[in-house]
Order: sequence, then C-alpha cells, then structure tokens
Amino acid sequence: MTDQATSRAVRPDSLAGNAMGTKDLVFTVLAALAPLTLIVAVAPLHFLKGGAAVPGGYLVAGVIMGLFAVGFMTMSRYVRNAGAFYATISRGLGKPVGSGAALLAVVAYNALQISTYGALGVYATTTFARYFNVDVPWYMFALVGLAFVGWLGYRGIHTSARILGVLLVLEIAVLVVMVVAVLISGGSGDWSATSFSPVTVFDPGNAAMFALVAGAFMGFEATAIFSEEARGGIRTVRRATYIAVGFIAVFYAFVTWVIVVAYGSGSIAGAAEKDPVNLVVEVFNRYVPAPIVEVMNILLLTSAFAALLALHNAANRYFFALGREGMLPRVLGRTHARTKAPWAAGLLQTVIAAVAVSAFAIFGLDPYLGLLLWGSALGFLGIIALWALCSLAVIRFLRRQAPEAGLFRTTIAPGLSFIGLAVVLVLVLANLSLLTGAGIGTHAVLIGIALFAVAGGVARALYLRSRAPRLYDGLAQTSVDDREPVADRA
Repeated sequence: MTDQATSRAVRPDSLAGNAMGTKDLVFTVLAALAPLTLIVAVAPLHFLKGGAAVPGGYLVAGVIMGLFAVGFMTMSRYVRNAGAFYATISRGLGKPVGSGAALLAVVAYNALQISTYGALGVYATTTFARYFNVDVPWYMFALVGLAFVGWLGYRGIHTSARILGVLLVLEIAVLVVMVVAVLISGGSGDWSATSFSPVTVFDPGNAAMFALVAGAFMGFEATAIFSEEARGGIRTVRRATYIAVGFIAVFYAFVTWVIVVAYGSGSIAGAAEKDPVNLVVEVFNRYVPAPIVEVMNILLLTSAFAALLALHNAANRYFFALGREGMLPRVLGRTHARTKAPWAAGLLQTVIAAVAVSAFAIFGLDPYLGLLLWGSALGFLGIIALWALCSLAVIRFLRRQAPEAGLFRTTIAPGLSFIGLAVVLVLVLANLSLLTGAGIGTHAVLIGIALFAVAGGVARALYLRSRAPRLYDGLAQTSVDDREPVADRA
C-alpha cells in the first residue's frame, strides 16, 4: 500500500474506500426509489393523469435522465466527491452557486428521507391493525424505525448495502409474480401497444403525468454520492448509474404496461379515477394467489424501510462532505475509526428526522397527507432544480476543461437534458397541488424553504470568501484520486 493510500485510510475524515461494488450501488439507489411502493401507491396517480400513456411516459423520462447521466458521469471523471451536486455545480458555475445548491441538496434529501417516515408509520399501523388487531400510533413505528435506521447507518455502508439488496430483491420478486400472473391469464385481452404510441404519450393533456413520472427517477444520481466508497473507481459508478436509469425506465414501463393490460387501455384511466388507492392492489387481488397478496402487503412496509435507510445514507453524506470542507461545522466531517461511517453527520440527520416526526405527532398532523406528501414534494422540487443546474454546470465545465470528451458528452447530451428538465420543473410547479394535496399557502412555505436554503448557501460562501479566503478556496476541491485515464470513454 502506498503512503498516500495509507494516510487516506487512517484519516478521520475519510469514508470507507472500496466498500461498494456495482451491485451494491445499484441496490442502494433502487432501494431509495422503493419500487413496490411506487407501483402500488404512487403509479395510480400517474394513471389518473395519463391513463394508458403512463408506460410510454416512463420511457420518455428515462431518455431525459439517460442524457443527464451521460454528462453527469463524464463530469464525475474529474470530480469525485461525496457531495455530488455540490461539487459538480461548484466546479461548473462557481462556488457561491454550488454552495447554494449544496444546502438545497441537504434540504431535498432530508425532506425525502423524513417524509418516508410518514409512509412507514401509516403502513405499519395498518399492518399491525390487520394482523394483530392492535392500534398503535403511527409515530411509534416511525420513531422505532428511525432509531434502527440511525443504528444501521452507524454500522457502515457494508451492512446497509446487504440489507438493501435483500429487501430490493423481494420487492422486485413480488412485482414479477404479478406481471407473470397477468400475462399468463391474458389480462383484459387488450394487448395493444397504444401505451407507447407517440400520439398517445405526447398528448397535450398528459402534461401533469410527465410532472409526476419524473419522480420515479428521483435519487438515481446518488451513485455519485457514494463515489468515494466505490470499488473500481469511476467505472463502477458510471456502470451503476446507467444500469439504474435503464432499469427504472424499462422495468417501470413494462410493469405499468402489464397493469394497462389487466384493465384495458380504454378503461385504465376510468379505473384510476374510480378508485386510485386500490388500483394496483385490485390487480394483485384479481390475478395473484392470496398468500402472495399478503406478502405484498408486508413488503410495502419493508419497502418504506429500505427507502429510509438508503436516503439516510445519501443525506448524511451531504452533511459529511460539507462538514469536511468547512461549509458546515467541521465535526460533521468526522468518520468512525472502524466502520468509516460518517457518524456525526448520521447523528445530525437522525436528530432532525426525530424532531420532524415528533412535531407532526405533537400537533396531530396527518402522517400521509402532511409529512409524506409535503416532504416528498419539497424533495422532488429540489432534486429537479439540482438536476437542471447540474446540466448547465457540466456544459460549462467540460467545454472549458475537457473538450477532448467530445461534443456529445460535453454539450449535446447535457444541453438536451437541461431543456427536458427545465420543462419538467415548470410542469411540477404548475401541478404542485398534485404532489402536495394542499393549497397555495403550503406551496409558498415549501418553495420558500427551498429558496431560503439556496440563499443561505450563497451567503455562507460569500462570507467565507470575504472572511476566510483559504477555507473558501478549498470548497468543492476534495476529490478522491482515480487512476482511470481521463481520455477513457468506456
């Protein structure tokens, strides 16, 4: 082992190097997306707004995310940092903008993670009432889950990756069972490809659907957050990212097409309007053996837990990256001597989540309509804005610093992704009530939180530039050494 590698291994601000392979990264990202929860609990809303066009909508969103991934992964050859958005945007658009993006990322990932405690609480309460006839408040389950997630995060990324892998395989398996059951039975008998017809997919009435289906990809970029812990360097991160994007687009498109087959392309929208809550559950009840349905109900609970754990690990690495460079208190940049987990950042994230859950419990706010919908809407809004900013940053950085990467990687792919993401951001803002289930007052608060985070990050960077120039110069400069040749475009 070289002196450099040895020093990095014992540093108190280094993460566990070579801890995650391609499979671990893919499982972690997909677990954060909670595929079973998305298909059962969220996809019905997509069908409500897009009807039979939903499967094609996932493919279109996949193309946009794929174009984004091309530029983002090309950039990651030059910027390998646990604060993925922060580092990329800082290098491309300047440290003040990058610092604003950093705090927006912190808010977005924390909002996504904390909101999922609402889903966990609701699913657990329903499950216990159904199987044990016991009425336990939702926040008790949320707080128990919170403690378990915090402990697993403290144990290190190895333990988390194993658990996420098992839970993800179970989620995918139960969805595959449903798909096979519908296809074998023939469903409604409507096997048309209407769902993928451009005329159907790009109908102007599907604008709200596109605002929603982009959420299916929310968090796929987290592969870059774990780049410092990836085994095999940037090749592993790049491979995992493309696999994740491709899987999300193709798998969700196929599963939702099978649901269309189950109802019929002309009936799916009406069925979603009539009973959106049980739209997919009814497919399970109609085509899948009863024991598998019971397994599905339990896996909804573990799906929420898997998402919590994956998002906890992503959120605390943003705190860690910002603490390590002095953007936030330095203590957040400390890691455990043995597991190399960012223990201080993880503790802060756990405390914030505990305060939020406790506040909703004390004031009697609804865990689903409030905590889940409001938090996920804030996270969704923040992530889309960060995707768009990243696309611009990639263009500016690569055009100046790495023209050898080629016109497609430096300009065309990130440019097209920026256009697509800007459209999606506008659609999300125009249809925010679909995500929140609330009115203009709630929307103003959520947008205000996002803007306040950006302003706070910019202000902090400007303060450091004026009062602590050496610290300012070090912002977004941490990058793990990677031996991959820059010119390699594999």
